[in-house]
Amino acid sequence: MDIKDIQNLIKFVSKAEVSEVKYKTKDFEITIKTPLAGSETNYMTSPAVYHTAPQQAPAAAPVATPSAPSTEVAAEDDSKFITIKSPMIGTFYRKPSPDKDLFVNVGDEVKEGKVVCVIEAMKLFNQIESEVSGKIVKVLVDDATPVEYDQPLFLVDPS
Repeated sequence: MDIKDIQNLIKFVSKAEVSEVKYKTKDFEITIKTPLAGSETNYMTSPAVYHTAPQQAPAAAPVATPSAPSTEVAAEDDSKFITIKSPMIGTFYRKPSPDKDLFVNVGDEVKEGKVVCVIEAMKLFNQIESEVSGKIVKVLVDDATPVEYDQPLFLVDPS
């Protein structure tokens, strides 16, 4: 079983909403454990509420009212960017190891196939490659934080 097969199995398990899957062959054994569907939903809801509250607070302050339209403009500008998404559940790392440099920074040019980050899943460090060429505009995830399947990681300006 190669890394692509393992990644596909992890995707399947996350979509199937089961708590544990064991796969065993003569030479290989893997166990994938995920949170139950109810607890995963709560986890997904918490960040959404967190992000909503700070956006409402500046809009209520008279000084920050002009900032609200600029936030909307930034959201409109994001539509021209391409998103690099997480192909799996795991922990997002911007460096290959703690003593090394970041894979990419905002403003860096990336080409298709360039490694942009690493996602650790079940003690395996999976290199995530860019599927597009362009310039990194924004890093959407903090280093060493958990990510979900299909979660946006980077915004890339293809122009």
